[in-house]
Amino acid sequence: MSSAKDSPALSPVKRQWNTKNLPRRLGTDFIAAGAAGATVAPIITIIDKAIIENASNRATLTTSMRRSLLFLCFQPHRFVISRPFALIFLLYTGTYSSANLLDTLTSTTAATPASSVTHGTAKFATTSVANLSLCLYKDSQFTKLFGAATSTTRPVGLATYALFAARDCLTIFASFNLPPRIAPLLPLSKRFEEKAMSRASVAQFLAPAALQVFSTPLHLLGLDLYNRPMGEVVSLRNRAAKVWHDWGKSAVARVCRIVPAFGLGGVINFKIRKSVMRKLE
Repeated sequence: MSSAKDSPALSPVKRQWNTKNLPRRLGTDFIAAGAAGATVAPIITIIDKAIIENASNRATLTTSMRRSLLFLCFQPHRFVISRPFALIFLLYTGTYSSANLLDTLTSTTAATPASSVTHGTAKFATTSVANLSLCLYKDSQFTKLFGAATSTTRPVGLATYALFAARDCLTIFASFNLPPRIAPLLPLSKRFEEKAMSRASVAQFLAPAALQVFSTPLHLLGLDLYNRPMGEVVSLRNRAAKVWHDWGKSAVARVCRIVPAFGLGGVINFKIRKSVMRKLE
């Protein structure tokens, strides 16, 4: 008679991890994120600066963007080492790195292929924490650099931070969680997917862009609270009028920045990572 010690049912189950080429996979996570961040940083730097300068009445959107484009075209070496560019590059490289590292951690512990991509609460929480912390720091610096000109630079208030955080939560949800959910629902033909773009790529562009209609007022109100602090006598109607006045053009500008940030950047990050990971599997 076999003893309980020898019974297969009572034998400890050895957990399997997928650690194949793990150092290279981690390196790929950062390389893919860095490539995406470097690609989208120039246009986002220009647009973010223009939105803030327009809200603070320093310059119109078109004037600010024209100045920055000239700076990029004629002094690119100075543009890419400038503080605004560095802040944007850090923001998106960090955000994509957090998403990639979570995917690698999950594929390692769950023993799934290296190219596997996760969707759900863990992805939302991880990317939100990374994006929120980096974006709030970036926004505080941009607001001080390009906000209303005063003799002294004011600290960014909690109300402004809260509005920026709410804006970013909407964007993160639309960028990392909505695309895989809405992609199967898009009415695209197989011919379109073969010739032009897959459902996943279309959803990656569409979802974060559409959410800007709702998140832009939060961004503008946060800027207004910095430019005209609560201590000043400014009525809610006056603040609402300012937000409404800048809403349309700022929403278009934010769509133009979100499409490269979480659309183009997301596609670049996804394709580079997937291509390399499949070779390492």
